[in-house]
Amino acid sequence: MRAAILHETGQDKLEVLDDVEAVGFGPGKVRIRVRATGLCHSDISAMNGVLPQPAPFVPGHEGAGEITDVGDGVNGFSQGDRVLLCWLPACGVCPSCKRGQSELCLAGFMNAGTPNFKRPGGDVFGFAGTGTFTEEVVVPAGCAVPIPDDVPFDIAALIGCGVTTGLGAAINTADVAAGSSVAVIGCGGVGISAIQGARLKGAAQIVAVDPVATRREAALKFGATEAVSPDELADAKQRVTAGEGFDYVFEVVGKSATARTAYETTRRGGTLCIVGAGAMDDHLQLNMFELFFDEKRILPSMYGGGDVLTSYERAIALWRAGRIDLEGLITHRVKLAEINEALTQMRTGEALRTCIEI
Repeated sequence: MRAAILHETGQDKLEVLDDVEAVGFGPGKVRIRVRATGLCHSDISAMNGVLPQPAPFVPGHEGAGEITDVGDGVNGFSQGDRVLLCWLPACGVCPSCKRGQSELCLAGFMNAGTPNFKRPGGDVFGFAGTGTFTEEVVVPAGCAVPIPDDVPFDIAALIGCGVTTGLGAAINTADVAAGSSVAVIGCGGVGISAIQGARLKGAAQIVAVDPVATRREAALKFGATEAVSPDELADAKQRVTAGEGFDYVFEVVGKSATARTAYETTRRGGTLCIVGAGAMDDHLQLNMFELFFDEKRILPSMYGGGDVLTSYERAIALWRAGRIDLEGLITHRVKLAEINEALTQMRTGEALRTCIEI
């Protein structure tokens, strides 16, 4: 079968090969024919080494498709079922799951160290234990989440990560208050979803911050009340909040520099929500006096900060009701053979989300 592979961490292009085989099928597993997958910035972060991932590997973790085979001991699935892929399935029995924080369950991360594929030259891993830039993937049954017949595969794929992460940051983690002021730094697919979440929660002012003009324009269509470039943020803070700072600031870039800017843009007593996934050696510096004196809440948001299955259902319900726009997030569509074109679209900021049709 075909799959897009990164041979070594640090390479900027993928190679589409047709000699790849999905492995590991057996008890507790399902085999999925991938129909659509989204390109998330986390895929690029894994390619360049910002996020740890063994290589060679197949990127991709926003995927949806059809079950083609069901392993022994798997209940509730049959051939032909339509599913999205959850890259962080909850085990249900660990301390985090028992506390109701299933997004912190580490069971799914254990999958990342086991090869999902093989080639004549050896084993190949799947990013985040999945690897959806391929025609077929074998995953634990917990990674497969049924989707209703009226949800297209491309929409379901987005719900599998970017939409859930952004919406959840605003709704679950920050719990944005009605009438509040919000700034969102980084307006790709996840940032736009955070904007939609803030709008749903009733924020009065939502300032989108991004260096790419097309993304700023898009942010306005999705609910931002204004959009500025990073060097205009200080002026926006002065105009919108009289210099006090925003009630909520979302950092959706994953870098200490933007996190520091976000902290300084948050009002005293306000909330800084860290959504971007950054590198382990990129340290955010804060002094002990400002932490005490400003009483700003710093809330990291992992995968939307809530139960992912509940978040999936909520996203589908909101989409059906016309309360959120998911089709509009997909600005580009490519075939698997054109995956490197999609990478360029992501790196330049041209695309909010590119759907890879497989």
